[in-house]
Amino acid sequence: EAGCREGLFEKLSFVLPAAPDGTAAKEDFLPGTIYPCAVGSVAWSMLVAHGLVNTSGGGSLPDSLADFFDLEAFPGGRGLRRTPMANLEWALMADGVAPEAVYDLLRSEAGVERAFAKLDSIREAIVWWEEASEPSRLLASGAVVMSTSYNAPIFNDIAVRQRPFTLIWDGQVWDIDLWAVPAGAPRRDAALEFLRFATSTQQLARQTRWIPYGPVRRSSAALVGDYLFADLEIAPYLPTSPDNLQTALRNDANFCRDNGPARVQRFNTWLAR
Repeated sequence: EAGCREGLFEKLSFVLPAAPDGTAAKEDFLPGTIYPCAVGSVAWSMLVAHGLVNTSGGGSLPDSLADFFDLEAFPGGRGLRRTPMANLEWALMADGVAPEAVYDLLRSEAGVERAFAKLDSIREAIVWWEEASEPSRLLASGAVVMSTSYNAPIFNDIAVRQRPFTLIWDGQVWDIDLWAVPAGAPRRDAALEFLRFATSTQQLARQTRWIPYGPVRRSSAALVGDYLFADLEIAPYLPTSPDNLQTALRNDANFCRDNGPARVQRFNTWLAR
């Protein structure tokens, strides 16, 4: 958005292809995935994974964000990325805040205090991670029983390495990658034609054969099939599958831009307590 305002990218004043059933692109793309200078391609997310196995025939396994914060029902370590980003959002959602209200609440001091209070409730169990590959190692070693993770690396552990992890999509925080064209591109028309091709329903669905990133078009869901590198259907592992989006939170990049430095400072102070 900043680059668009500064004239770094071309304004995309062209018509995106409609869905196969004729639905206009602006209705087919998920909300907030078409911008004046860019168009969404795929969605990735951060979510919770666990390695718990129910061998007793009774009890239950975690299946919600609230369970991640429930040390009594599910004792053991909790893996969290060492950053305030997403962690404060998860804390509020686990405390009962609806996804659509999270960022408004985090703009208030009361909201920030509430988020840190929720994190305090599991502080003794937190094991911090920084690299995307760490959640898998923490789960496999038993250092934690649940961990937040980027969806693609943990999917690879499940699908290819056959590790017994389960994904919890409740409260996933998702974001998107986008296509844009630099201002003054010498082959502007060809670039725009590529954007039309790359963001069509069929092509967005085809991408999922190679990587578990969700298409940002609703019409792509019906065309999603198997995964190229493992014998499984990819749909249940995509951030934008309809079932996985029900309680999801779209990351607000503008909020992070405006409030990120203050959040990091507050988070570091909390860590040092």
